[in-house]
Amino acid sequence: MASGLHPDVGRPVTAPDFLLSRATGSLRTQGALASFTDPADAALALRSGSCGLVVGAIGFEPDAPAALVEPDVVVRTDGPLEPPAYFRAMRTRAHIAEEMPTAAEHRARVATAIAGVRAGELDKVVLARAVRLAAEEPIDPHAVCAALIDSSPSADGYLVDLSPAGGRYSGRVLVGSSPELLVRRRGDLVECHPLAGSAPRSADPAADQAAGRALRASGKDASEHAFVVDSLARSLGPLCTDLEIPEHPSLTSTREMWHLGTRIRGRIADPRTTALDLTLAVHPTPAVCGTPTDAARRLIAGIEGDRGFYAGAVGWSDAGGDGEWMVTIRCVEIDADRAGAVAWAGGGLVADSQPDDEVAETGAKLRTVLRAVGAA
Repeated sequence: MASGLHPDVGRPVTAPDFLLSRATGSLRTQGALASFTDPADAALALRSGSCGLVVGAIGFEPDAPAALVEPDVVVRTDGPLEPPAYFRAMRTRAHIAEEMPTAAEHRARVATAIAGVRAGELDKVVLARAVRLAAEEPIDPHAVCAALIDSSPSADGYLVDLSPAGGRYSGRVLVGSSPELLVRRRGDLVECHPLAGSAPRSADPAADQAAGRALRASGKDASEHAFVVDSLARSLGPLCTDLEIPEHPSLTSTREMWHLGTRIRGRIADPRTTALDLTLAVHPTPAVCGTPTDAARRLIAGIEGDRGFYAGAVGWSDAGGDGEWMVTIRCVEIDADRAGAVAWAGGGLVADSQPDDEVAETGAKLRTVLRAVGAA
């Protein structure tokens, strides 16, 4: 986000079409010199040198239309973004108009999926539920993003104009604050920080610490996490050397959730492999899909339908190979007319999962976005 106020309405004229705020470095852009709906085309343009930088989002289904552009104006910063006072002063007011599905219906879906896991149909699957939000006044995506950045302990946030994907995405904007690093490349260093295995936090300090300790000791959550780490190791192995994977996950947190996370590091084997190439090689991981991947994707499609950009990836990659891509979770897709939006939250299911716990987990995860739009 940037400063520089419009003389008539006070809105910053430099409000970006794309932004990614991270403590490790941020990027915001405006305009488009070229656009790509196929991520493979964007990756080829980067490798060939015909495109210097690609930013945007890819969907949960890798073959779905992407919203990727070569931007016109680019601003990089070393640390997180500082939202302008104009957007910080705005208060979004919305309410939940519809649960998709209701908590009770989601519980039944979860129970059915767990039964399938226990029957050996698959090892893990991630099921999500959504809520449709109705705005009391037009939603400003940049104001929502400012609220998410300010509420994140690490100032994480992203905003993507989805118009390049075409069709129903024209005019829509995806906004979120993801804690999960899908892949980062800096020079020859490759890093991932998958999160899988979660527990809601508590306002009571003693109960909150107990929830964290219980998550760390949970065999069910350790099993769920291991599927993700193993998948990343298989995908990154042919692309990296000196792959370092800790033996056990560590505990990490957001304002709402405790998570199990593992920091994976390696060295790129072929310098022509860009961060976008790495993203396409690992996406979707079992953290947002399941395993085996094809079986989990079929189950998700049958139960949820089209996820669109939820559980996809958002980020950037340049022609030198560097880039950073986050998993598009803790997000809301804002309608083109700014009168409504849809927010999602999901949870991983393994054989030991309990439906009531999974419903509670998705409710806790939804609070990140619901607070930002005044609907908590």
